[in-house]
Amino acid sequence: MKIPRPIQWAASLGGLFLALFTVLRLVFYFVFDPAGGSFPGAAFWMGFKFDARFACFLAAAFFLLSLVPPLNPFRAPRARRFWLPLLVLLTLLVLLIYVVDFYHYDYLQQRLTATSLTLLKDVAISSEMVWQSYPVVRLLLALVALVLLATWGYRRFYRRMAAKPKAPVRRRGLWYTAFLLLLLAGIWGSVSQFALRWSNAFSFNNNFEGQLALTPFETFLNTLKFRGKAYDDKRIDASYQRMATFLGVERPDKATRNFTRAIAPAPGMPLPKGMNVVLVICESFSAYKSSMWGNPLNSTPYFKSLCDSGVFFRNCFTPSHGTARGVWATLTGLPDVERLETSSRNPALVDQHILINDFAGYSKYYFIGGSASWANIRGLLSNNIAGLNLVEQEDLEGEQIDVWGISDKNLLLQAATRLGKEQKPFFAVIQTADNHRPYTIPEEDLGEFKKVSLPDAQLQRAGFGSNEELNAFRYTDFCFRKFMETARQQPYFDNTLFVFVGDHGVKGEVGTLMPAAWASESLEMFHVPLLFYAPKHLHAAQRTTLASQSDILPSITSLVGMPATYTAMGKNLFDSARYTPDRWKSSFVFYPSDATFGYFYGDLYYRRQIEGPMRRIVSLSGAPVPQGAAADSALRVLDAQLLDWWETNRYLAHHNRK
Repeated sequence: MKIPRPIQWAASLGGLFLALFTVLRLVFYFVFDPAGGSFPGAAFWMGFKFDARFACFLAAAFFLLSLVPPLNPFRAPRARRFWLPLLVLLTLLVLLIYVVDFYHYDYLQQRLTATSLTLLKDVAISSEMVWQSYPVVRLLLALVALVLLATWGYRRFYRRMAAKPKAPVRRRGLWYTAFLLLLLAGIWGSVSQFALRWSNAFSFNNNFEGQLALTPFETFLNTLKFRGKAYDDKRIDASYQRMATFLGVERPDKATRNFTRAIAPAPGMPLPKGMNVVLVICESFSAYKSSMWGNPLNSTPYFKSLCDSGVFFRNCFTPSHGTARGVWATLTGLPDVERLETSSRNPALVDQHILINDFAGYSKYYFIGGSASWANIRGLLSNNIAGLNLVEQEDLEGEQIDVWGISDKNLLLQAATRLGKEQKPFFAVIQTADNHRPYTIPEEDLGEFKKVSLPDAQLQRAGFGSNEELNAFRYTDFCFRKFMETARQQPYFDNTLFVFVGDHGVKGEVGTLMPAAWASESLEMFHVPLLFYAPKHLHAAQRTTLASQSDILPSITSLVGMPATYTAMGKNLFDSARYTPDRWKSSFVFYPSDATFGYFYGDLYYRRQIEGPMRRIVSLSGAPVPQGAAADSALRVLDAQLLDWWETNRYLAHHNRK
């Protein structure tokens, strides 16, 4: 078969670099393998796919360069002056990166990240530390020897390739197109709708296999956008005592920055030992659009009946806007305050203490109708919840109805029946998706679920932008009814705590549906229902406590009486006596779109820019706000508390390790 010579050139060079990456992965394995157990073939296979991605990137670059006439190694005699230095420099760069990566892992048990660039801010001290800590001379000698070997090898390779005789090739354009498509497939690295992502590496049984599967290129490039200063050390030290008191730390220690505290059983609310938990994270469950706040279209009558029978928190505000940020806050107890990307996408934050992991003796489930590769949630889940049963679209029955996977009804019903087969107590998280564009309602449900069509003016008065949005919201209520009807028939129902929370709200015209602060501060983006439902054990109650997604897992852990320690930001919503008044009546939100923060304090809401002059205080209820000197005093207090909270949260994101 006559293959065009530029393809042979690029493919051969790509193959050489792929072989180099593979050898370096083997070196990493033999140097750092902690267990000495069986060979981790699956981790190596995933690592091979990561290596192939970067080899394909290089091969594509080599191919395109070889098509430039002066650089064509088969036509331009002087092209050697370009190719040999380029290949040697690339090889040296790869070796240098891997040397730094190996020592980075040896020191931090983590592959190379962009945070290492901070060392360049003080080159003298960093250089001295490296000189005193590592065998620099031996490493340099080894690198020189390897570069000389590579130079000799590339010269032989170049002569052999350049000597290939030119032969006529038919359909050259077809060959080039097929080769580029093959390279794109290697770069994508997956047969699913989601490309291979760093979070896929954390689907293994232990952290070492995940680190083994990664490459320094993958971790460095994915953390490059997060390389800003993680937190302000001076502010953490200055605010430690205040925040330790605020969070309820039993044994404060400024020297070690101890934020650990125990989660105590909820006083006066004993639930049976071994109580099951089902936590439903509800897509775009915006409070003002629902029946619980009197929406005139009565979009969620069934869910309102559940809220009337459970412990319902009317003032729950998600710490930020967006599903990935909502899932992060719910699971970790930390508001997601990354400005450019979400925390789940940052490999440096993949190690988190998730309280679900503390439920000893429980089966753990996470159900999602699509793929957990979305937003790299897979890494957060698999790396931090031991023995997790991650149930995705490929594990479920039902037709994919849109980009988000199967319908919420099919997801919820299959989760309900699958949990009915469990022999042990279980903690299950179910993440819904249908109440989201493109607002798909499956044909199979249109016999029982009836769509409505209303005039635009009526929709807008109720806060809905279209009939499609209204029907998707109503369909969510339909799915919850089908889910609970099925769950009631299961043996676990009476011994299960059901918790429902919105992942975020939806920006829209609240009009007269909510107080004026909702419109001026866009609070509709954060305001969601939060329901704890166990009718046999919890008496119905409507609560006005300021609540957050970060409060959910510590509250569940307390209700169930599961002993656990905690190092994140959430509070126990069923133990007001444990906290200071400032803590009990406050909460916090972050606007990633304009980098502003909001701090709820009782009826007051304070908002400020991170970098900029904007500061303002409004009343949630529309009551008068402080004026004059009282306003200045209130602003100083709220500003200090907000900055303390923000910096402590940023610090804990890097120190809330399992």
